[in-house]
Amino acid sequence: MESDLFDYEHASSGAASFYPAQCSSLKKGGYVIIKNRPCKVVELSTSAPGKHGHAKVNYVGLDIFTRRKYMQFAPSNSMIQVPNVKKGNAQVYLIFVMNYADVLVTQTFLL
Repeated sequence: MESDLFDYEHASSGAASFYPAQCSSLKKGGYVIIKNRPCKVVELSTSAPGKHGHAKVNYVGLDIFTRRKYMQFAPSNSMIQVPNVKKGNAQVYLIFVMNYADVLVTQTFLL
């Protein structure tokens, strides 16, 4: 009966995969979501505010998985999504034919 109340197959920790940030806070080398893809910012330019509007930010990012280039314009005061990127070291252990790989994650334990 309890198993009917909870969906254990799709549980998560509750942590978000991205967080909101103001567009003007972007920096070169940072990360941003462009067209639903996590990208590393490689170019960034800000235009001066115009007669009837706000300053605009033009940023170009490389997809961190496919290295494809994406570009986007946004007002400098708008909110954007920034992915939570956690870097680590791993060793490829085995590569399967069906585009899967086994990796060994090397972790450091401090005593």
